[in-house]
Amino acid sequence: MELRTAVSPRDVKTYTTQRLREEFLIQGLFVPGEIKLVYSHIDRIITGSATPAESALELTAGDELRAKYFCERRELGVINIGGKGTITVDGKVYTVDYKEGMYIGMGTQKIVFESADASNPAKFYLNSAPAHRTCPTVLIKPEGTPEEGVVIVKDENKVELGSLELSNHRTICKYILPGQVESCQLEMGMTKLEPGSVWNTMPCHTHDRRMEVYLYFDIPEDAFVMHYMGEPQETRHIVMRNEEAVISPSWSIHSGSGSGVWLARIRISMIWTVLQIRISCNQDIIFRSGICRGGFFVHAVLFTSLPYLFDKIFTNANYADKEKKGWNTQWKR
Repeated sequence: MELRTAVSPRDVKTYTTQRLREEFLIQGLFVPGEIKLVYSHIDRIITGSATPAESALELTAGDELRAKYFCERRELGVINIGGKGTITVDGKVYTVDYKEGMYIGMGTQKIVFESADASNPAKFYLNSAPAHRTCPTVLIKPEGTPEEGVVIVKDENKVELGSLELSNHRTICKYILPGQVESCQLEMGMTKLEPGSVWNTMPCHTHDRRMEVYLYFDIPEDAFVMHYMGEPQETRHIVMRNEEAVISPSWSIHSGSGSGVWLARIRISMIWTVLQIRISCNQDIIFRSGICRGGFFVHAVLFTSLPYLFDKIFTNANYADKEKKGWNTQWKR
């Protein structure tokens, strides 16, 4: 497991192109027969991939987590961007096809990934966040019939936004979020850009209370993505290729545009992961994280906080006032 430390926006202003890529870009994902994980000190999110080929791959905690098993104190979100595969969760086998996902709750002791066809392996994109309670493990499908242990994305969680005139016509398909799939702080989904659209999110913005990770994929060899980051008044960019991810701190904008030759011939999609905190007057905390899939990008977001500290700072009355001003509004993409 690779470790990445947190960085200051003032320091980032002095980074060279190479240093910027070393700190934020995640390459080498989806290698057949390997699990790759990157642990970011920014809100303790773990981003990575599992690509089983000839044999199964088991997800273990490693020394970095100081845990008996990976999900001892964590939850896990998965979306498959490759061929058909299976995920065995404490002995129960789930078949996960292309564009299908899973939420795996805290306390799960054994997680095993397999591919149905080694010549067309499953590509499981992984995002994990610290968890404070156990939520049900479920298989998530964008279409189909719900059954026990299987959740179908609701119609109201498939939202069309933007327009071709603004070059950001896209459909957001939310996988893990309150009211559909319960989680602690992981929220996942998929965004599909329509032909001719360039921007994965517009207007660009920051999130004071969470970070994100984007994964760009299904990109042809002769195409690329310009990922924009940095403080709003002094931005930077990272050139990204297929199946590469990028870490976006809470102080940084996050937006990407694809090369025109690529956009003209295929639809663009992305997987996003968001980890989000809402603090209410009764100290209930909801953490959420999300992922978007498709030929464009994937991002993950995670943030943590101290609920008791906010309880000391804000009374119920002035919290309600801040609620009206948008402290606790749904994030938009």
